[in-house]
Amino acid sequence: MEVLIVDTPEEAAAFAASAVLDGLRAYGTGNPVLGLATGSSPLGLYAELAAAAQRGEVDFSAARGFALDEYVGLDDTHEQSYRQTLIREVCNVIGLPESGLNVPNGNGETVAQIAEQAAAYDEAIKAAGGVDVQILGIGANGHLGFNEPASSLRSRTRIKRLASQTREDNARFFDGLDQVPTHCVTQGLGTVQEAGRLVLIATGSHKAEAIAAAVEGPLSASCPGSVLQLHPDAVVVLDEAAASRLKNRAYYDDAAAGLQFGI
Repeated sequence: MEVLIVDTPEEAAAFAASAVLDGLRAYGTGNPVLGLATGSSPLGLYAELAAAAQRGEVDFSAARGFALDEYVGLDDTHEQSYRQTLIREVCNVIGLPESGLNVPNGNGETVAQIAEQAAAYDEAIKAAGGVDVQILGIGANGHLGFNEPASSLRSRTRIKRLASQTREDNARFFDGLDQVPTHCVTQGLGTVQEAGRLVLIATGSHKAEAIAAAVEGPLSASCPGSVLQLHPDAVVVLDEAAASRLKNRAYYDDAAAGLQFGI
């Protein structure tokens, strides 16, 4: 795992975008395949990717994107559905076509139908050649996607109950807590781990405890983010506030300096 710590959220966005672009070059075999996260943490990263596209460093016009998750029972035309959120915050920003955006289907007449659609989502990722780079945020309780604490570290895309804290955190986007869906369809932690590179960005002191548990804590379903420790190419980009509870800070800074020859 590579841990990069910078002064500000703006710098974190720039470094995380560079990690994404490097990952696309390393793992991509044609048109980019991106794993897409919602939330406030990756917004600056997406803006940096848009700037890179404008400079001609990358072209997302034929890219495919796979969302991490979607609410159960929320129509995909709903303003707060993750399909509509990603259209606003990613497609319209970096130039990824809506036709290339894939989002789990959280609607169906039965639980079994939604479960079948979830399994089909994993198959669609495989059919696309796999995700080149998965962009991630982390919840205050350590969740990745909507993999709440106690999620299996090898889980696949499936229906998941949202934690009370997650629903409370997301209530600001709805007309009250009672309007927030109770369930979601989320990529599993096993699904996420199949991406070529993972790039997690976190900023702010409210993420510091979750980051410390994910990066330096034991590998545990109690902190789903700790699954990053299993991945051969995971990059974690933090601002000072999010990194404030890390114990091995000096080493991360030394490692980030890189290997120098001729000294």
